[in-house]
Formats: sequence, C-alpha cells, structure tokens
Amino acid sequence: MPVKHDLYQDLGLSKEVVHERRAGDKRLDSLLTQYDDADKEVLKAESASASDEDVEKLKKKRLLIKDDIAAKLA
Repeated sequence: MPVKHDLYQDLGLSKEVVHERRAGDKRLDSLLTQYDDADKEVLKAESASASDEDVEKLKKKRLLIKDDIAAKLA
C-alpha cells in the first residue's frame, strides 16, 4: 500500500515551523499546496498500479516542487 511522503522529515523542520513560515509567504503557501497535490498524484498512481514510467514522472515533479520549497525555507 502506498504511503504519503513525509515532507517535513525531508526538510528537517517541524510541521509547526513550516506552517508558521507558510502563513507569511504566499509563494511558499502555493508551493506547499502544489506539493500536496503532487504527492496525492503519486499515491493515486501507485495505488492504480500505473506504469513505472508514469510513477517516476510524477515523483520527479514532486521532487522539483520539494526542491523549490527547500530553497524558500533556506
């Protein structure tokens, strides 16, 4: 069964810290929303037994968004 990716662990920040920063930064808020949507797409594709290629494309998309989030939080 697919498992939701733990963004906060990857960032090395608590959920509370990220959400405090999110409240004051519209771009960060948008990126986090995009990340949640991309993560849901990955989970859906994995649950639907999508092709490995399709799942990899979705994971790469999610990773690019995560990189933008990490840069915003740096």
